[in-house]
Amino acid sequence: MAESPIAKRMTRPRTALLLRYGLACASVAVALLLELAFGHFHLPHPFAAFALSAIAITFWYSGTKPGILAVVLSSLIRSYFFEPNITALSRVIYDLVFVIFALLMIWVTRRRTELEAKVAKRTVELTKANDDLKLENAERREAEHELQKQKEHLSGLFELAPEAIILADENFYVLRVNKEFTGMFGYSAEEARGRWLPDLIVPEELRADALQNRVRVDSGEKLYLEALRQRKDGSRFDVSVAASRVSLAPGQVAVYLIYRDITERKRADEKLRRSQAYLLEAQRIGHTGSWTHDIASGRVTITPEVHRIYGIRPDEDPSTAAFFFTRIHPEDLPVVEEAYRRLLEEKCDFEMNFRIVFPGGSTRYIHNIGHATLNQSGEVVEVLGTAMDVTEPLRAKAELESAFEEIKRLRDQLHDENMALREQIDQAFMFEEIVGSSPALQLVLSNIVKVAPTDSTVLITGETGTGKELIARAIHKRSQRSSQAFISVNCAAIPAPLIASELFGHEKGSFTGALQQRQGRFELAHSGTIFLDEIGELPTETQIALLRVLQERQFERVGGSRLLTTNVRVIAATNRDLPAAIAAGTFRADLFYRLNVFPIEVPSLRQRKEDIPMLVEYFVKRYAEKVGKQIRKIDRNTLDLCQSYYWPGNIRELQNIVERSVILCSGGTFSVDEAWLSNQEPRPELTGPLTATLQNQEKEIIEAALAVSNGRVAGPKGAAARLGVPRSTLDWKIKQLKIKKHKFVPESE
Repeated sequence: MAESPIAKRMTRPRTALLLRYGLACASVAVALLLELAFGHFHLPHPFAAFALSAIAITFWYSGTKPGILAVVLSSLIRSYFFEPNITALSRVIYDLVFVIFALLMIWVTRRRTELEAKVAKRTVELTKANDDLKLENAERREAEHELQKQKEHLSGLFELAPEAIILADENFYVLRVNKEFTGMFGYSAEEARGRWLPDLIVPEELRADALQNRVRVDSGEKLYLEALRQRKDGSRFDVSVAASRVSLAPGQVAVYLIYRDITERKRADEKLRRSQAYLLEAQRIGHTGSWTHDIASGRVTITPEVHRIYGIRPDEDPSTAAFFFTRIHPEDLPVVEEAYRRLLEEKCDFEMNFRIVFPGGSTRYIHNIGHATLNQSGEVVEVLGTAMDVTEPLRAKAELESAFEEIKRLRDQLHDENMALREQIDQAFMFEEIVGSSPALQLVLSNIVKVAPTDSTVLITGETGTGKELIARAIHKRSQRSSQAFISVNCAAIPAPLIASELFGHEKGSFTGALQQRQGRFELAHSGTIFLDEIGELPTETQIALLRVLQERQFERVGGSRLLTTNVRVIAATNRDLPAAIAAGTFRADLFYRLNVFPIEVPSLRQRKEDIPMLVEYFVKRYAEKVGKQIRKIDRNTLDLCQSYYWPGNIRELQNIVERSVILCSGGTFSVDEAWLSNQEPRPELTGPLTATLQNQEKEIIEAALAVSNGRVAGPKGAAARLGVPRSTLDWKIKQLKIKKHKFVPESE
């Protein structure tokens, strides 16, 4: 109940006392004024009614004592102002009425006070209960919010878990699966929901085991195992399973199952098992075992091969280091103990050989390696090592050293004998691959003997097939560089853009395809001899680089800037007329003079016909041995035929003819088919330089094609198409040969 403003003011200590008694006086005074007013206007004016009202107000708002004061004042005013002459009995009755009314008001006031106290107490209780209810509601809402967050978090974890998770009821019917389950087993959430789990992923022959596992889970046991499970497509794989019962709500039980694909781990385990087996087998084959010594416990762990190496019997205990020290030969034991002590104290590795003695007295040699493993404090906690039985290798090494000594003695003896024999052979066969005794060939051999010991540059000329490379090799073999490399380069066989790279090498990235640095032939031939065959085919820019090498003994790799120095002897060869090439502008004169320090001209076969019988006999013997035939003699007519033939291909052609005839020969007499040699006519000798003759022939052919095509070079009926060459090539040739193609254009055009 809410208090009135007057009642609130009356609760103050001093002010309350004045207000309570003032209210008693004021209320009686108001009753008096009302009585006087009613009397003035001649209205009914029962003072008793006004007084009782004043008394009631005073008792209600001011309490008992101010109320009694109001009763006394009302009685005095009524007795002395309005009814002074009434009888004593009437006065007593009136006073009794006031007293009874006062008592009634006292009782009412007390009841009101008690009721207000009860209401106040109840209000406090209700207020506290309301506050508690509000706090409880706030806590419940917070708990519900936290529960919702946890539910969402758990739901997110359920979906995002890296393992396949299944929520099933107590009968193992699927309630929910996550995305990883779909990825692992191939079933979508809709396909899996409501299915009996053993039917879904357990192979049929394993369902009995699955049902036994279900019984264990139903009993409250948390299950952890590895098993084989089946995907939707029927493929099987290894999984680890964790299963546990959970309570979703009062009276509602479910089973959580977590599956993890362990196929890769199984494969790794199998691979590790095989590796361990291979390691043990390799240790057995290699007579090498491994051991570990735990410092804290003193326990030694060894592999089976160590058992075999040390001859450990089943009744012996090899789990301590002391056991292995008892096996060591007494003479080697102090050294081994000192090395092991240093390993433990100085934390350094050791590697040493020592002997062990078996109980039967036999001795073996052991090669032992040890490595100390340290903890974070730098203390040795474990020693790892290997033990290898090196008895047989040491025995073999001793035998091998003895054999090496014997081999060295025999090699020195053989070397002395070989040197003597080589001197005899060199005297008899100075040039074993150059066959012949004609004066022309003897002149060449004489020049070889003279120039070979020097480092002079040699230029070998002659027709194709005359054996110019054999001459070059003979010069190298008789030179002081014979023990070094002989590098042969065919300048005509290498494309012009690549000849510089081939001779001088190139740097990485110097041109397209130069993926790494490459040494050139001059670098490879350093301190030896380089043979430049077909030197007349070198492009002009390469001739300049070669001239620098001959002059300064220096060159640069293609794409490089560093000068390289070379110490190499140069031997060049060509079948071209170099003076004519110089006159035509295709070969540099200064390079020619640098190369032509010591010229050697190799005679053609027709210039040394007296060597043909010897050459035929040499080639017949060579190829007969190669094909496994026995040829005892050579037909005389064949020799006459060979001596009368022109041999445009020189010795190379003779070699090919003999090889072909040996292959076709069916008896013991060698002969050559006359038809192979009769259809060759002697070539006319050139009246002019070779280069000029070739250019004249090219010019005649091109002019003939221009005449037929009416001076037109391009097009399907042009001279380029008729000659089968690109238009750009023909234009370049026309310009080089100074052909006036406009003179072949008809005047009508």
